[in-house]
Amino acid sequence: MAGQTITMQAGKLNVPDQPTIPFIEGDGTGPDIWKSSVNVFDRAVEKAYGGKRKIHWHEVLAGEKAFNQTGNWLPDETVKAFRDLRVGIKGPLTTPVGGGIRSLNVALRQLLDLYVCLRPVRWFQGVPSPVKKPGDVDMVIFRENTEDIYAGIEFLAGTPEARKVLDFIEKEFPKDFKKVRFGTEKATQDWRSQVGHGTDTTLNVGIGIKPVSKQGTERLVHSAIEYALTNKRKSVTLVHKGNIMKFTEGAFKDWGYALAQSLFRDRIVTERESWILGNKDANAALGAEENARMIDPGYTMMTPEQQKKIVAEVESVLKLMPTHGGGKWKNMLLIKDSIADITLQQVLTRARDFDVIATLNLNGDYLSDALAAQVGGIGIAPGANINYISGHAIFEATHGTAPKYANLDQVNPGSVILSGEMMLRYMGWTEAADLIIKGMDGAIGAKTVTYDFHRMMDGATKLKCSEFGQAIVKHM
Repeated sequence: MAGQTITMQAGKLNVPDQPTIPFIEGDGTGPDIWKSSVNVFDRAVEKAYGGKRKIHWHEVLAGEKAFNQTGNWLPDETVKAFRDLRVGIKGPLTTPVGGGIRSLNVALRQLLDLYVCLRPVRWFQGVPSPVKKPGDVDMVIFRENTEDIYAGIEFLAGTPEARKVLDFIEKEFPKDFKKVRFGTEKATQDWRSQVGHGTDTTLNVGIGIKPVSKQGTERLVHSAIEYALTNKRKSVTLVHKGNIMKFTEGAFKDWGYALAQSLFRDRIVTERESWILGNKDANAALGAEENARMIDPGYTMMTPEQQKKIVAEVESVLKLMPTHGGGKWKNMLLIKDSIADITLQQVLTRARDFDVIATLNLNGDYLSDALAAQVGGIGIAPGANINYISGHAIFEATHGTAPKYANLDQVNPGSVILSGEMMLRYMGWTEAADLIIKGMDGAIGAKTVTYDFHRMMDGATKLKCSEFGQAIVKHM
């Protein structure tokens, strides 16, 4: 195997000039996309470094190609290659039907503990969009990748396993068991009889478990804050549904704030702290209780104990005046939070309010796809799965395999190309990454695009998948 291995030394990625990068070309349209994409990567590296640097590509197998050649959807050799070589890239993969691995993508993330799903979302000038101001969208989503309902702890309705879990809840947590609306045969029978369909005493309740840990939260939020500080972003928003799921999503929010305040105290300010400090900056004589009334409009309706708690919070924040007061906080990274459902509205109506987003697995899935629709669709949306501690990273297409377009040289290769741009930037090869962005901007700006954009753009020239890659190279 040609090339050298990327390593991790003293917490930093060590990338040789001739690294070996494993790749999975993908299923369906994967081969077409990969052929176009790899040409873009190689030309960008060649142009940026004049031959000094070069990627040695090492193909590994997964998905249908792996199954057809080895009888295994995800061979051990593939996982070992990504583990040993540390950084790799992949196209879209088919999810096996039937038993076994639920998702090859999820399997790779869990086997390598790639706890961050990184999804940058930005608009390229000229890309068709359903919103009025797609240029306002410039966000980076840090989606927790290993916990939440994606941990896959589920029990099929009607199975002995599901019944065992229900029996355990009924015995150990009877108050909570009452919340399982149809957790008994009697409840099921009552519903059937009410609508005149006889009785069915079969107990059919599927059970899912949603694990959210302090450690999992902390390492995700830490990565998001480090990214925001390194890239001079303005804010990190913790997106959650903690108003309903207080001990999972609510804990995510609380642990996220605590991590930010304990490890990044001199470089961050929370939104609530900014209100308190701003009030004090505007009026140096402002007392703690008056400040408390200003930040909590419902202060007068609170109990004395609640009021005392708010005043204590204000007094604690005012201790930051020497380091954060006098407007210093305005130049610091803002940490705030937002309820998930409101966030899905506001990324449409107030996109500029969001910069870096840190969130749990399911919220991140919804958000990243919804945002992709605002800037041209998932066909051009890049993604990565990263463990910032070990340095392991797999960059990937975020769309499916689209088998009906396989071998037709038609589809947009943008998702894999931009994922490769992310990979080069992660490796520290920013000059090559910048060339890819420049090439993408140029190709789309010239209205030379694949069919998905062509059908929504006036006066555009329709290109094949391979031709679009060549157009990007032309505009570097």
